[in-house]
Amino acid sequence: MHIPVAILAGGLATRLRPLTEKVPKVLLPVAGKPFLAHQLELLKGQGIRRVVLCLGFLGELVEQEFGDGERFGVELDYSYDGAKLLGTGGAIRQALPKLGEKFFVLYGDSYLTAPFAPVAEFFERSGKRGLMTVYRNEGQYDASNVVFRASEVVIYDKKARLPEMRHIDYGLSLFQKSVFEEWPSGKAFDLADVLQKLVSTRDLAGFEVPDRFYEIGSLTGLRELEKVLREKRKARKRESGNAECQ
Repeated sequence: MHIPVAILAGGLATRLRPLTEKVPKVLLPVAGKPFLAHQLELLKGQGIRRVVLCLGFLGELVEQEFGDGERFGVELDYSYDGAKLLGTGGAIRQALPKLGEKFFVLYGDSYLTAPFAPVAEFFERSGKRGLMTVYRNEGQYDASNVVFRASEVVIYDKKARLPEMRHIDYGLSLFQKSVFEEWPSGKAFDLADVLQKLVSTRDLAGFEVPDRFYEIGSLTGLRELEKVLREKRKARKRESGNAECQ
């Protein structure tokens, strides 16, 4: 797939301290290797070939560890916030020269298994400049924050809790470059602000995915994903063992 992915990995990860006082969140070990290695493995499996890491706090440690991405099967590039953190929206704005005309955006603490290709195909057909993937959450894994109707995000709000909110932002978005060109360069702003502006102009498509999300943004999420990935590894070993016996 020729669409690049921007990974937002520049935050302070305060909810995970003291684990993240000297190590950025994407380098935290999960099931025996840095979390980012698991993310890149997933992206390679989705056919993604180019990834831009949007970095801030301790970002140089990530570049030292992962380099150009060759050993992970992807091309890695890096975009740094600079002297001050730019927020999730500002970081994408900063990275625009490296991203091209359209790109996926993925949070640096998300582990998402839903297929990317149908999302990209739907985005092309939608005629809209932005797309949010959504999951029918019903308040299960986190507070639902989306009203989703007829392939469109009608309401998106992280603070308001409305009874008609059945879905949640899955953590994977797709944008045309022009969406972020309208925002000031070098200023801090949040991706949520960008998404809400697109909702207000009815320019945000919605795509419902069947797979639940996993995340390492909290200690609970970190422990849960650790267990899931270890079970996956055991299952792969059993399958390879069975194949050798046949």
